[in-house]
Amino acid sequence: MAETLFDKIWQQHMVQELADGAALIAIDRIFLHERTGSVALKSLREAGRPVVDPGRVFCTMDHIVDTFPGRGDDTRMPGGKAFIVETREAATAAAIRLFDVRDPLQGIVHVISPELGIVLPGATVVCPDSHTCTQGAMGALAWGIGSTEAEHALATGTLRVARPKTMRIRLEGRLAAGVGAKDLSLAILGRYGAVGGNGYAVEYAGSAVRELEVEARLTLCNMATEFSAMTGLIAPDEKTYSYLRGRSYAPQGELFERAVAHWRTLPSDPDAHFDRDLELDVDGLAPMITWGTSPQHAAPITGRVPSLERSGTTAESYDRALAYMGLQPDMALADLEIGAAFIGSCTNSRISDLRRAAAVLRGRRVAAGVRAICVPGSMSVKRQAEAEGLDRVFLEAGFEWRESGCSMCFFSGGESFGPRQRVVSSTNRNFESRQGPETRTHIASPETVAASAIAGRLADVRPLLAG
Repeated sequence: MAETLFDKIWQQHMVQELADGAALIAIDRIFLHERTGSVALKSLREAGRPVVDPGRVFCTMDHIVDTFPGRGDDTRMPGGKAFIVETREAATAAAIRLFDVRDPLQGIVHVISPELGIVLPGATVVCPDSHTCTQGAMGALAWGIGSTEAEHALATGTLRVARPKTMRIRLEGRLAAGVGAKDLSLAILGRYGAVGGNGYAVEYAGSAVRELEVEARLTLCNMATEFSAMTGLIAPDEKTYSYLRGRSYAPQGELFERAVAHWRTLPSDPDAHFDRDLELDVDGLAPMITWGTSPQHAAPITGRVPSLERSGTTAESYDRALAYMGLQPDMALADLEIGAAFIGSCTNSRISDLRRAAAVLRGRRVAAGVRAICVPGSMSVKRQAEAEGLDRVFLEAGFEWRESGCSMCFFSGGESFGPRQRVVSSTNRNFESRQGPETRTHIASPETVAASAIAGRLADVRPLLAG
């Protein structure tokens, strides 16, 4: 019987079928971070249970760690230091690999897992973090779990999982200059809504996806959770294998060649059945940006705040979004002045993201009155960017240049852009107060963030690229 990529990984990891369509699934990799990892490890230890296989478990300090130069255990989040200290102690006691605050390989979990070769095609990967679906771009089955599930996976190497339905989204056509994976994600959300993927494992396919480099694929899969999907996946191909070759935790030598031989069997069979098939023509797609308080409130940067009838939401939600964001129907998005710009997060903080933003910023300056911040997704990305001189481009343009971490992707009681401040951000969520109490967030690609920072308002990057 023809199978999808999801079907193949599911079957290869199924320990036992259970009632109601669920199954006991073997877990290959468990990743933890300091905001939730300490809870699972502490609970496990108090119950007197060991980690069944410490070699498959990894932990990083990323969510609440300070990103200012010279950082230590102190954080701007009240009580944050305790999370860091307790996570360190718990990880050490469990003998798992910890990427600590000053570790040269430290970074955001969904950035360092692919760059170190921890996530591999065909693997099952879990983490107590909703954006674990990012790693499905490597051809893995990766999804976010809760702390209690993490404890179970640590103790047994398995999880009870309800089997989702399958969806394929085919993205056909060629992306124009200045348009990338983030714009694809927002276009999908704008077309099908924030609950369009609810109950599904989504496979992204089509000519536009095949043309994406691996880091762009990670961006696309990152926002599967904003689509309410269980996960997002992309079939592994030659780009995947080339990306993984030589990575620290990937197989080496002959073992790598044997692994590739297996990975080649994973892509969905040509006649595989999906429970739902969607297709989006990306020819002519413009850079996208959000106008409201949900990722589905997305429109072309050249567009306007939609009417209620075109917003795809209820009257109550629509009115609330407009009031929170300080907008009126039919306002031109490109007329909205901003006070801050942020480049970072597990969505768009990899070296390719920083290169594209730097290409826009080079020789230009951030507009007066705009606070601009760039936070690399890992210390490895930071070092590579500095070796290429990208840090100088950001600094000379007027951006702050930080250490790696989640930073102001979300507000954890520490640093904020300020009430009613309008921010353009390369992050994945624009919920009310996501980046601080009453902060207004417009999410977009790193290129659009850079162009907007220069203009002092939401801006189309394409004229700058042409110039």
